[in-house]
Amino acid sequence: MKKQFFLVTMLVGALCCAVLGFAPGWLAFLCLFILARVGYSSSLIFYDSMLPEVTSEERMDKVSSMGFAFGYIGSVIPFVVCLVLVLMPGMFGLTQGSAMVIAFLITAVWWIACTAPLLRRYRQTAFVTAEKSPLLDSFRQLGRTIRDAKKEKHIFVYLLAFFFFIDGVYTIIDMATAYGTALGLDTTGLLLALLVTQIVAFPCSIIFGRLSTKYDTGLLIKVCIIAYTCVVMFAVFMVSQWQFWLLAVMVGMFQGGVQALSRSYLGKIIPPERSGEFFGLMDIFGKGASFMGMTLISVVSQLTVGVHLNIFGVTLQNENLAVSTLILLFAIGYVLFCKADKLNKQRIP
Repeated sequence: MKKQFFLVTMLVGALCCAVLGFAPGWLAFLCLFILARVGYSSSLIFYDSMLPEVTSEERMDKVSSMGFAFGYIGSVIPFVVCLVLVLMPGMFGLTQGSAMVIAFLITAVWWIACTAPLLRRYRQTAFVTAEKSPLLDSFRQLGRTIRDAKKEKHIFVYLLAFFFFIDGVYTIIDMATAYGTALGLDTTGLLLALLVTQIVAFPCSIIFGRLSTKYDTGLLIKVCIIAYTCVVMFAVFMVSQWQFWLLAVMVGMFQGGVQALSRSYLGKIIPPERSGEFFGLMDIFGKGASFMGMTLISVVSQLTVGVHLNIFGVTLQNENLAVSTLILLFAIGYVLFCKADKLNKQRIP
């Protein structure tokens, strides 16, 4: 069933993405975008839950890291093609509108084509008993999973830690271009810097996978959280284009590592036959947390309008002060993760 659900959610996301360019108005575009996003996020639940079934616990960190690595470098190809089409449509005899239509189609086709090998090779090995009412039982199962996670303290505290530090990561990813634009940086340069992030993330994800064979996964996640805290501190004092490029490289160095190792860490501490449930809960924590960083930045940005602070010779405006609040998310996530990692080690004989 896991494979079938993955296929359905993936197709919903890809097909909605394909028709985005044909949306007759902003409301239709918004509805299609929401459906595409829901399909994408839902498919990731089943995709991530496959991890404990496709490899052993000893190789889980490496496999997870390789998955993210090739995901990053693979996304560069359609990203570059679409970027060229949208920025230079006249070179291909296209209008801006037709270029956007083709870009969405390319993205959808790439999504489906790259998923095909997984669907062909994956075989589910861990199962739970099927129920007569799948939809109703899904909500019951969610409640049972939450209760079980609370009983398994090491899992519950880890998910709480993940809630905070991954929110900081997602906020940086989602707000990067908006923050750069607010500081007056060039839009084209910002998009190219994001491309650099994807390229840098490829080898760095592989490196973290290899480091996991020599060092404890928990230690590497702590390093990533500390590194992201330093990234935020650097972003607070960012005022020029070259600094944004450096920021893009720094984010790329740790982005794949923290995502890949967070996924494999959970895969190691949960029962394989219940991977779908717990990865679903992890996704709820991750997606549910994504609003917190955005809200925090928005509120602080509005409350500090007109405020200017001069620190180390750099004038900090409300945008800079708002970004600094992300340090709090990483600090809380770090403390909670240290506790979760300690609890996990205590339960291992």
